[in-house]
Amino acid sequence: MSDELLINVTPMECRVALIQNGTVNELFVERTVKRGLVGNIYKGKVVRVLPGMQAAFVDIGLSRTAFLHINDMVWPRNQPTPNVFELLQPGQILTVQVMKDMLGTKGARLSTDLSIPSRYLVLMPYGHHIGVSQRIESEQERDRLRSMIEGIQTQHKLPGSVIVRTAAEGIPESEIAQDMAYLAKLWEFIQRKQTSIAVPSLIFEELPLPQRVIRDLANENTAKISVDSREIHAKLQEFVEEFVPSMKDRLMHYPGERPIFDLYNVEEDIQKALQTRVALKSGGYLMLDQTEAMATIDVNTGSYVGGRTLEDTVFKTNMEATQVIARQLRLRNLGGIIIIDFIDMQEAQHREEVMSQFERMLERDHAKTKITQVSELGLVEMTRKRTRESLEHLLCESCSTCQGRGYVKTAETVCYEIFREILRYARAFESKSEFTVIAHPLVIDRLLTAEAPAVADLEHFIGRMIKFQVENLYTQEQYDIILS
Repeated sequence: MSDELLINVTPMECRVALIQNGTVNELFVERTVKRGLVGNIYKGKVVRVLPGMQAAFVDIGLSRTAFLHINDMVWPRNQPTPNVFELLQPGQILTVQVMKDMLGTKGARLSTDLSIPSRYLVLMPYGHHIGVSQRIESEQERDRLRSMIEGIQTQHKLPGSVIVRTAAEGIPESEIAQDMAYLAKLWEFIQRKQTSIAVPSLIFEELPLPQRVIRDLANENTAKISVDSREIHAKLQEFVEEFVPSMKDRLMHYPGERPIFDLYNVEEDIQKALQTRVALKSGGYLMLDQTEAMATIDVNTGSYVGGRTLEDTVFKTNMEATQVIARQLRLRNLGGIIIIDFIDMQEAQHREEVMSQFERMLERDHAKTKITQVSELGLVEMTRKRTRESLEHLLCESCSTCQGRGYVKTAETVCYEIFREILRYARAFESKSEFTVIAHPLVIDRLLTAEAPAVADLEHFIGRMIKFQVENLYTQEQYDIILS
C-alpha cells in the first residue's frame, strides 16, 4: 500500500489528508482559534464530586468544567474499586490529561493516568508494565523490543509503563534509546512545571497537527509528505531531522499554483462526506445519519441488479458496502455506537464472508473498533473510539430552520396550527379586533389559495376579519398572530 500525506496550511487552519492508493481515507482539521485539546496536560482543581456517578467535575481553565471518572484515575488495580470520595475532594489539586475533546454540550474527558507519546514509544509514568502494539505480529520482534525497553528504561531510570508503538517494528536500539531519552527529559519538565504554576494552568501542550500527524501516521508505507507552506515545511524539516529521520527524504514543499487538495479531489470528498447518501460503484448506496446518541448506516441495492439471483445481488452489494463503510468511518471520523443495517442475507456463509471482509477493512483504522456478528435482521452493532469531533460536527452546525431535525413542518401543517391559534385567541379575547397573520411567503400563499375556503369559514365562525402579511425573514415554521 502506498500512502501520501497532504498538508494544507492557511493562517486560519491546517488540514491534513491521508491518501492511500490514490483515495482519501482520513482527514484532520485544526483551526487556529480552536486547537484540539487531546493529549494536553493541565493542573486543575476539583469543583464538584458526584458520588452517584463515581466521578467529578474539574476546572482546568476551559469554558466548561471537564469530566473525570474513577475508571480513568490511578489507583491499585488489584484492589476493589474505591469510592470516589476516597480519591477526590472538592478543592483538591490534580494533574490531569485530556482524553477526549469537548463534544457538543459535553466538557472534555480527563484522566489522571498520564500518557506521553513519542515517535516509537508511549510513556505512562504511573504504570507498571511494558506493552507492545498488537499490530506487531512477530513474536521474535516483540521479545526483542521488550528486552530492549527493559534495558533502556533501567539506564534512564524512567518510572512507569512503556508502550511500544507499531512504528518501532524493526527500528534499531539506538533510535529507540533516543526516543526514551526524549521522554525522560519531557517527564522531568512536566514534573518541574506542575509544582511551579498556578491553578488552573496548562502544563504541557500536544504538538501542532502537522508534527503530530507525521509522528503518528508516517511509516514505511508513506511515499511522500507534501506541504504547501514554506514556513511549515521548514519547521517540519527540523522536527523530522530530530524525531523521524527516516522521513527526511520524503518530506517536500509543494509550490504548485493548483491547490494541493485538488491533486486527489480532496475538496470534493469533503463535500461528499457531509452528505447523508453515499453512492456505491455498483449502483447501490448507503444512507448515513449521525445523531448525538449514535450513527446509523443503511445499505441499499438501489439500481444494482447485476447478480444472477436476488441473494447474489444482495451479497455483492454488502461486500462492496464493507469497503465504503470502513472508509467513511475514518473520513467522517464517526465514533461511539454505530449501527449498520446490511441487506438481509439468507445464506450463513454470505453473512460470514461479509463480516470477515468488514473486519479486514477495519484493521486499517487507527481508531480502536469493536464489532458484533451479523444478526438475523442483518444488523451489525459496533463501537469506534471517539477522541475528537466528527467531520460533520467540526465543519457544520445545526440548521437554524429545522434545529437539526433534518426536516420542517409543511406549509399545510403550519396553516392548521395558525387556525387553532386564532380560535384560541378568539375565545380568550372578547373584543371584535381583527387578526393579522404574519408568516413565511409559502404559508401566506397557501392561506390565500388552497386554504381560502377554510379561512372564510373561520372568519364567519369567530365573527372577525383575518388579514395576512408576508415576512420573508421568517422560516416556514415561524408565524405571529396580532390583534389589531
